[in-house]
Amino acid sequence: MHAVRSSPSWIAIGAAATALALLPGIAAAEPDPEGNGGSRGSTNATGSRDGYNLKSLITFSGSTGGSTGKSGNGFTPAGNWTPPACWYEPRSPAEFQKYVEGFYESTVNYPGQHSYAKTAVGQFRNMYKDGEYKNYNLDKADEGAFWVAVQDKNRWDEPGAWTCSKLPFWVKNGNPPNVENAITPDILAQLAYNQINVPETSVTLAPENNTKVSLATWAWLDSATFKPISVTASLKVAGVNISATTTATPRSLSLKPGTKDATLHPGSGECTIQNGRIGAPYTKGNADKTPPCGLTYLRSSGNGTYQLQATLTWKVTWTGTGTPGGKLPDGTFGTTQNITVQEIQAINR
Repeated sequence: MHAVRSSPSWIAIGAAATALALLPGIAAAEPDPEGNGGSRGSTNATGSRDGYNLKSLITFSGSTGGSTGKSGNGFTPAGNWTPPACWYEPRSPAEFQKYVEGFYESTVNYPGQHSYAKTAVGQFRNMYKDGEYKNYNLDKADEGAFWVAVQDKNRWDEPGAWTCSKLPFWVKNGNPPNVENAITPDILAQLAYNQINVPETSVTLAPENNTKVSLATWAWLDSATFKPISVTASLKVAGVNISATTTATPRSLSLKPGTKDATLHPGSGECTIQNGRIGAPYTKGNADKTPPCGLTYLRSSGNGTYQLQATLTWKVTWTGTGTPGGKLPDGTFGTTQNITVQEIQAINR
């Protein structure tokens, strides 16, 4: 027996089930009510959770690999912006009926299920089967669709995942859903943002990881890093067929030496793309030159090391179905390297 705790997954099935979720010790049936062959707590290829909250039908392709909120590989929106943690998607009457009936059957037939759980789920079912909508509006399947709340499974603990609390509602074809975060190419682009998988920021240093006081350290990135990468999010369901492509392009590298006793090159510590690259490789004979990108440590690290932070900033744009798109907040990806700085009187290169 599984206890259902207060969880945003219950928001998607409405106020009655939300009230039910607040009651302790409610048993949850194991079968997947949507008939997708999963069980409660498993995940599918689209990154959504099987079980009691409606699964997102959005698919992602391209340079994927991140997770919503903060990318799993460290690609993070600059500032406080994040894509929505919940949104609304359409479902055909038949799809919605399959979900509600499956959920109802698995709840009422679960051994030892509490009566108040059965009552709450039954009330929810009656709204769409015998109440306002009459048999799930199956006779109006060509006229519109139900719009349902969907949560990002990775962000259920965030307040934003609780904001899509509207009961599933009917929208006629051609009418925009009157709710915030109804799925659009713009919302798809934002969701694609958090699926972007950027290459690791591997900064080449000369000298590498072990330098000298007052000796300029050159920093540069391999040119292969500077390739735009894209993720496309698509939704094709209940007469809706839209997509959006979000593209990240490298724009600058920021260096933080890990100590105030250092001089940055350039002084801002931000190395922009010049002639298709960031920084320049050190070559023999440049010992007395100032690197276009790098830093000079002014004090020994003693018996320890300095933590050099290198953060690559990516410009993010998008295009979508029926729209030229626009800009999204920059994304950043950073790494930290240990730098040993030694005191020396004479330096030879």
